[in-house]
Amino acid sequence: MNLMNLTNLINLLKFFNKLNINKGVKFMANAINWFEIPVLDFKRAQKFYNSIFEFELFEQQMGDYVMGFFPGDQSGVSGAICHGEGYKPSEQGTLVYLNADGKLDDVIGRIETNGGKVVMPKSLVTEEIGYIATFIDTEGNKVALHSPKN
Repeated sequence: MNLMNLTNLINLLKFFNKLNINKGVKFMANAINWFEIPVLDFKRAQKFYNSIFEFELFEQQMGDYVMGFFPGDQSGVSGAICHGEGYKPSEQGTLVYLNADGKLDDVIGRIETNGGKVVMPKSLVTEEIGYIATFIDTEGNKVALHSPKN
């Protein structure tokens, strides 16, 4: 989703909120509860994400698959980088926004020095929503970043 599509979606959600279309409807806490980012070279991808976010992905073998879990708690959304049959990196398809809360400039600054490529620099969506950026990781996936603060 590009910046223009995201802005259109936000405006549509605000419109529906004003109409009270969702009155009496119970929603999930999060529309997403888990994500997986496919990788071809697990160690390279693990090093990339560890370096740009300055944390450690927890590595675990799950049968024929290797997964590197992003830090998170039981109440929030989390995910993993995944290596194994059926996982194929892509610049097309679903776009996952990773949380760079208050550290967006720092994370963006570490992307290219660690083998990735920034494809959309930091851009303000709205003051309420904050900033986003997109990059291609070392495996060829297009991934986005979000931060409500600069």
